[in-house]
Amino acid sequence: MFITFEGLDFCGKSTQVEILKKYFEDRNDKVELIREPGGTKISEKIRNILLDKKNSEMSIESELLLFSSSRAQLVREKIIPLLEQGYYVISDRFHDSSIAYQGFGRGIDIAAVKAIQNFAIDGAVPNITFFIDVPFDEIQKRRVKHGEKNLDRIELSKNEFYQNVYKGYLELCKTEERVKRIDGTKSIDHIHQQIISEINLLEKQ
Repeated sequence: MFITFEGLDFCGKSTQVEILKKYFEDRNDKVELIREPGGTKISEKIRNILLDKKNSEMSIESELLLFSSSRAQLVREKIIPLLEQGYYVISDRFHDSSIAYQGFGRGIDIAAVKAIQNFAIDGAVPNITFFIDVPFDEIQKRRVKHGEKNLDRIELSKNEFYQNVYKGYLELCKTEERVKRIDGTKSIDHIHQQIISEINLLEKQ
């Protein structure tokens, strides 16, 4: 099964990714955790370019294509081979991030973003995607607490950008049945139990 996690930066998805990985390990399942952008030698180099705050002159088109290039390499080098070997593959972000961030957030034509993603992932659509929904005001508090000097190039984006990204995720929840909206304001354990319930339902199908 291919499972992805989405949400605004600082929503707590990375915590849930680690907890879910342990859940599968405790069941003695084969599981692999990957991150986006990154996950392969080539993709990690692209990640460094994308997140380096020194690259402030990067165009939004270059940003989209770099994310997509990193993703294309990850799909072919890691995701598809692991799924063929019977692994549970958990990804901290995937192609929905580009639809939300570069499409809704940066304002690139949504149809174009989706077309590029379809080419990049080559049919490797997640079985289920969890959108960890935390109100924008709370996200802002967490960003401030994290400290501006510790933010990467994307995280330094303005409030309007993140508000549009959030709208993008809400739209994905409406249009994509596989995207499950999870209340990220609940306790860590409560969120985990909701995630497990959704996975168990999918496994029974």
